[in-house]
Amino acid sequence: VQLQAFGGGLVQAGGSLRLSCAASGRTFSSVAMGWFRQAPGKEREFVAAIPWRGISTYYTDSVKGRFTISRDNAKNTVYLQMNSLKPDDTAVYYCAARETYGSSWDDADEYDYWGQGTLVTVSS
Repeated sequence: VQLQAFGGGLVQAGGSLRLSCAASGRTFSSVAMGWFRQAPGKEREFVAAIPWRGISTYYTDSVKGRFTISRDNAKNTVYLQMNSLKPDDTAVYYCAARETYGSSWDDADEYDYWGQGTLVTVSS
């Protein structure tokens, strides 16, 4: 599975961005997608996840109510709508795909494929 993330950029605090992640290749082997982010000098952290089937979505507490993850199965694409952005949201955002449901959505080790990352910068 190959993943390509795009949509990052520079935005002022309070603004919005929408990230996209297009999956190609053996997409049928993937059961779910996730977004992670890594700020300068910090560890990579979970942001959100969505299975390809069903209606469930999962978020880290700091983005609940501001970010929305969604998918378009026909396009093999996952989106992350980010509203009310804060300077603390500044990071490189990575999309990831996993082949099993596993035990936790926020464990990066349970994801099998990773995109190249897209930079989101939120100015104050």
